[in-house]
Amino acid sequence: MSTPPAIELIGIDKSFGPVHANKNINLKVEKGTIHGIIGENGAGKSTLMSILYGFYQADRGEIRVNGKALQITDSDVAIAAGIGMVHQHFMLVENFTVLENVMLGAEGGALLAQGENVSRKELKRLESEYGLDVDPDAIIDQLPVGLQQRVEILKAMFRGAEILILDEPTGALTPAEADHLFRILGMLRDQGHTVIFITHKLREIMAITDDVSVMRRGEMVATRKTSDTTVEELAELMVGRRVLLRVEKGPSNPDDVALSVRNLTVHDSRGVPMVKNVSFDVRKGEIVGIAGVAGNGQSELLETLSGMRKPRSGEIWINGKKVEHTDPAKMRNIGVAHIPEDRHHMGLILPLEERENNILGYHNLPKYGRAGVIDRQAVLEDAKEKIEKYDIRPPNPTLKTANFSGGNQQKIVVAREIERDPDILLVGQPTRGVDIGAIEFIHKRIIDMRDSGKAVLLVSVELDEIRALSDRILVMFAGENVGEASPDADEQQLGLMMAGIAS
Repeated sequence: MSTPPAIELIGIDKSFGPVHANKNINLKVEKGTIHGIIGENGAGKSTLMSILYGFYQADRGEIRVNGKALQITDSDVAIAAGIGMVHQHFMLVENFTVLENVMLGAEGGALLAQGENVSRKELKRLESEYGLDVDPDAIIDQLPVGLQQRVEILKAMFRGAEILILDEPTGALTPAEADHLFRILGMLRDQGHTVIFITHKLREIMAITDDVSVMRRGEMVATRKTSDTTVEELAELMVGRRVLLRVEKGPSNPDDVALSVRNLTVHDSRGVPMVKNVSFDVRKGEIVGIAGVAGNGQSELLETLSGMRKPRSGEIWINGKKVEHTDPAKMRNIGVAHIPEDRHHMGLILPLEERENNILGYHNLPKYGRAGVIDRQAVLEDAKEKIEKYDIRPPNPTLKTANFSGGNQQKIVVAREIERDPDILLVGQPTRGVDIGAIEFIHKRIIDMRDSGKAVLLVSVELDEIRALSDRILVMFAGENVGEASPDADEQQLGLMMAGIAS
């Protein structure tokens, strides 16, 4: 008798009002395998996994776990069935210790000290058995991202997870940390655990999974043995057309210095130095990439250059003129545009319509009205032009921005900033959470800016993206510029620089 699949989804259907998020989904995940799920933004991957983990309930369909039909009404039912989930944004209490986070919600009864002793022993066993070494008494916010992720995996294993769902697990990891994660997942698989691995990185799918399923527009369009497919086939299945998987760009033609940063030091709200005595130049007609693991000062650097944050010391020069620190509106007026890292908190106001976000920060321009009165027809026509040029879907300028997928929300921000024809473009994480079709489009727009003589400063935690787009690479670690490298530099060497080990 054959072993039943670890997970079987049969005819799963889910709608949110008029949005049909999952359409008659069928999926089998075999025991003891790593099964990848890929698809564009809005393809329905997260909804499907949320149904499996009990965050949502399907309108129709059946879930079977190890061959048995199960009504997963909430995450407690999923956990009891042996399903664990590591979310893209970690669900950890930052001022708790590792042990306290692992125990949280599973303290072991009223006698907390007794439960803590038992939990500590179990945690040490799990760390040893699965190669998840981490100090149980370390405070979470003092741990690097790679170790925080281990804590999330330990939490799931502590609760008895035999089936582990990981949602975009490598987004903030260095290449070395990602490789270590893959070794851990391989060890889990070899010991009989089942892993569902959600990612938009096709190279990771090919490197780590046994099987891969592709979703498009709410439907499951294909499942392949990973060894029997290619990144080209998977990309075409995801998007529904052939996709260029490499960035096509000619050599740069750098001209005069557009942006000059000298001895810049920036503190956070607690007075902790996040950028430490950083100096560099960006010339017209070049893309300078800043590589580094998230949290090493890149965010604070971009916020300072865009006028959102005041520096503690140092100088910023724009087109040969020293800039006394100002605000975002004034920086826009002197030719600096900013595509922020976090589109939801810094780039968009989600309850507003698309056409309103399309002019956000530029609403005082004469083309949109005079004497403080907005010309709504002019705003509407401008939005329609950008929607067509940037292939924003759905093509509805009066739709609330919250109702667009992440990739299309990003296109709204990219269109708004690039179409102002700035001298300097600051770009933070341009394709975070963006599907492969939108990635191709956004990359081309950034290259077009360079080729038209603009200066581009690019920050990304995606090393492949930094190497593909940049003409020069600066590496930041612990707030410092630890070195400069060519885009052709060895990936391992760049990874070591990002970890502060080599320069």
